[in-house]
Amino acid sequence: MTSTTPAPPGRPRAFDIDEALDRAVLVFWSKGFEGASLDDLTEAMGISRPSLYRAFGSKEDLFYKALERYTEGLTAYFARAMAEPTSEAVATAVLHGAVEAATMPGLPTGCLGVHGALATGDDSRPVRDALIAWREDGIAHLTRRFQQAVDAGDLPPSTDPHLLALYLRTVANGIAVQAASGSSRPELLQVANLALGSWPKP
Repeated sequence: MTSTTPAPPGRPRAFDIDEALDRAVLVFWSKGFEGASLDDLTEAMGISRPSLYRAFGSKEDLFYKALERYTEGLTAYFARAMAEPTSEAVATAVLHGAVEAATMPGLPTGCLGVHGALATGDDSRPVRDALIAWREDGIAHLTRRFQQAVDAGDLPPSTDPHLLALYLRTVANGIAVQAASGSSRPELLQVANLALGSWPKP
């Protein structure tokens, strides 16, 4: 939502919160949490440090807001995938969505949720833990969806829903890593389809 409230006397003019946050997403996505300096962020967002602190809190708070924005935007395909009618359709939507999101022209490659804070110093441990929780939440959603598929006869009764969810998420995360390493979209779609070719049949 755009900020339209007039700035109090003595404070800078209000700025577009959504636009500034979108720019912060790109900085964190391309540089990671620790690699993104406050100068990087304020320059990209077009605001001063005091304005950043007033609007978003600390750099850590800004990262959490950026991750939420990223989740609701480029990775919204994941939530939509949960509504697909079959487990194979869910898996296809997840992997193809991962490829598309990780290789968007004009945007950083890879995935903010994977690369944002894989390895950090002690001071950034909360951010690393938040991204671990973000990835585990995705596995939990997939596990529940695949359990529904087992119950409905869409997956074999012997299927371990959690293991299948972990497998799918591992492939998706690997796609993000390879995209950041320079693999092309066509190559990664072939990888996704290779993984989907072994999807368990009911």
